[in-house]
Amino acid sequence: MIHYITSTGVGNAWVGNELMALAKQDIPFVLHSLHRPKSTFFKSDEVAAINADTHIIYPQSAWAVFCAVCSGPFLFGGSFWFALLNSFFGRKESFVVRLKSILHFAVACHWAKSLMGSDVSHIHSQWINSCGTVGMYGAWLLNKPFSFTGHAADLFRERCALKDKIARAKFIVCISSFHRDFYLSEGAELSQLVIVYCGIDTSLFKPVTRPVAQAGQPIRIISSARLVEKKGLCYLIDACSLLNANNMSFTCTIGGDGPLLDELQRQVNHAGLAEKVFFTGQPLLQEDIPGFMETGDIYCLPCVWASDGDVDGLPQMLMEAMACGIPVISTDLVGMPDLIKAGSQRAIS
Repeated sequence: MIHYITSTGVGNAWVGNELMALAKQDIPFVLHSLHRPKSTFFKSDEVAAINADTHIIYPQSAWAVFCAVCSGPFLFGGSFWFALLNSFFGRKESFVVRLKSILHFAVACHWAKSLMGSDVSHIHSQWINSCGTVGMYGAWLLNKPFSFTGHAADLFRERCALKDKIARAKFIVCISSFHRDFYLSEGAELSQLVIVYCGIDTSLFKPVTRPVAQAGQPIRIISSARLVEKKGLCYLIDACSLLNANNMSFTCTIGGDGPLLDELQRQVNHAGLAEKVFFTGQPLLQEDIPGFMETGDIYCLPCVWASDGDVDGLPQMLMEAMACGIPVISTDLVGMPDLIKAGSQRAIS
C-alpha cells in the first residue's frame, strides 16, 4: 500500500488528477494531508471520495505528540535515535529550518505511531517542503522506503532539509529535465532520478474543431491561473498594451482569482484596456477548463521568478491548452522548455 503525504491533499488539482489515475488503475493508496483543503477544484465524485477518505494530520494534540515522542524509543527502536539525531544535526538550510525539522520529527512520531499495524509498503511525498519532512521521518521511523516529487515553491521558497531528503530517498520523481539537473547539483545520484511528466486526462482535454477565423475578427487571447506574481500576468497586460498601440484587433480573457486581482485590474484600467482585457474573477474547475479553452485562439502564461523565490515548475494549464489544440506562449523557465520548443507551437515528445 502506497501512503501519500501532501500539504493540502486534493486541494491541488495536480494531486487530484494523479490520484484519480491511480484509482482507475486499481493501484492501492492512502492519502494523508497536513491540512484539510479549502476547495478541490473538481466536480467529480471520485475526487470527493478521495477527499473524504483523506487522513488529516493537523491539528494535533500537543500531549499526544509528546507521548508519541516519549514512547518512540520503544516503538521504533534504533530508527528513532538516528532520525532524532538527524533532526538536530542533519544538513539544514538555516537555524529556523532546524527548529522546524525537530518539530516535524515530533509530528512524524505521532503520525508513524498511528500507522503501526497498517499496510504500509512505501511513503511518497507530493511536494518536499514541510509535508516531505514529516514523510521522510515517518518512513525512517517505520523502516519503510521513501520517495518524493518536488515542484517549485517547495524546492525554492519553502526549501527545508532538501539534502537530507535526497539522501534518504529511494527515488525522486522529476517533473522535467530542469528538475533532474537541479537534483544532481544538490547531490542526488543519477540512479535515484526518474523523469515523469505531469499527466492530464486526454479524454477530457482533446482538440476540438474550431471555426476558421474571419477577416477582421479579433484574435482571442486567453490565460488562466491563480492571480499571483509568479504567473507573470502583469507582463501579459503589458503585451496587450503593445498590441493595442499597434492597432491590433484582440481580446484577452484571464480566468482565475487571487490576491493580485485588484492590482491587475488597475493596471488594465490605467492602460486603457478595460474594453479588451477581462477577468473572470473565479477559479476554474478542472471539468470547466476544456470549455474555457474553446473560447480562445492563443493561450498565454508568461511565468516568472517571483520576488519571494516562488516559481512554476511546469504548469499543467499549458499542457491542457496544448491537448485542446491551442497554440501556447510562455517563458523559457524551469520545466517549460521540456514542453514548448522555442520559436514553435508544438510540444516535444
